[in-house]
Amino acid sequence: MSKKTYLACIGTRPEIIKMAPVYREFKARGHQVLVVHTGQHGAIAEALYAFFDMPPDITIDLQRKSSSLTDLTAALLHGIDDAVERLRPDALMVQGDTTSALVGALVGYYHDKSVIHIEAGLRTHEREPFPEEKNRELIGRLASWHFPPTQQASLNLQNEGVDRAGVFEVGNTVIDAALWAHERIKHSPLERNAVTPADLLEFEARYPSHRLILVTAHRRENWGQPIRNIAHAVARVIEAHGKTVAVWPLHPNPAVRADVESVMRDLPPQVRARICVTEPLSYQALIAMLVRCEFTLTDSGGIQEEASAFRKPVLIARNSTERQELVDAGGAKLVGTEVAEMVEQAGLLLTDPAAYRRMQLDKSPFGDGKSAQRIVDILIDAHATLERSAHFIVPSPEMRQDNQSGRTLP
Repeated sequence: MSKKTYLACIGTRPEIIKMAPVYREFKARGHQVLVVHTGQHGAIAEALYAFFDMPPDITIDLQRKSSSLTDLTAALLHGIDDAVERLRPDALMVQGDTTSALVGALVGYYHDKSVIHIEAGLRTHEREPFPEEKNRELIGRLASWHFPPTQQASLNLQNEGVDRAGVFEVGNTVIDAALWAHERIKHSPLERNAVTPADLLEFEARYPSHRLILVTAHRRENWGQPIRNIAHAVARVIEAHGKTVAVWPLHPNPAVRADVESVMRDLPPQVRARICVTEPLSYQALIAMLVRCEFTLTDSGGIQEEASAFRKPVLIARNSTERQELVDAGGAKLVGTEVAEMVEQAGLLLTDPAAYRRMQLDKSPFGDGKSAQRIVDILIDAHATLERSAHFIVPSPEMRQDNQSGRTLP
């Protein structure tokens, strides 16, 4: 069987993490996988590519004239189109719901390439998160292969009229990546320490036995007062619970930083001392914090998934989530961004052992760590079936017949 060339079009931290297991699985089986880095995340992305041993073949130099989504989309269209022209892949892979993923899918469609969407079908059925909700809807109309992580995500696609013959529920590759990273840092703690901010290492040494809350916030819909509310809630929780500390890696966005810092500088010294506001964490350091923490307060979708891999409760600082499966399973609660509700729910986890245990899931609803293996199995099997066909565009009739039930394939 001839080998196909797959092009991974990725540019942000979550995309790199969730594409890495697929990249590694293809490589292990001798298939060519190329990477175009769309340049949305700089130093953070470089460190991740090195950690996963996934060097980009092309890095787009984004010559942006403004911070608008229109400008970003236009720059990516030209950059990704040029990459496809140069690399000539047989299929193009995108992940999630970023602008990189949307534009990558669109360029793949324009070039009549098979578009493979990893982590397909997530929906809030609301305007928020903006623009991600619309991005993933649009990718669903452009892709030929859809790999939703859960049954609900599969149903979302089917309810939108996506051909179920191309929909395969496989779990989420973020679990693959998290478990792999955890095993690696367990056996190489010095590697994790080498990429952890010095202030965080000192903070951990100062409070080795304190219960730790991991806090992250960056969603566009939370900019302004909602993020300030999260900061006020964290401060109240720390003040009320003496053997508790918080670690908050700050998103690099200047507006987010200004909101958090405006609250932190007015806190009493004894409270402020137990909140470590630090730089964005390396992936290794973040996984270590998830393993170490009691629970996480976050508006991040990825952290909701990663926390579930380590049985950590999640308080979601949003009013809706595209990871509703975790809420339904009891491993997360939607607490919004009102201070009183966040404080109440955090306090419950810190004071009620039974409530805490109820949110510790024995099994993540997002996967078992073998999602990438399933994705590659399906694509290679389809490739073999289509060997005599002129195009690698849509699932074959044999695949259609096998998947008419919409079942999860092994």
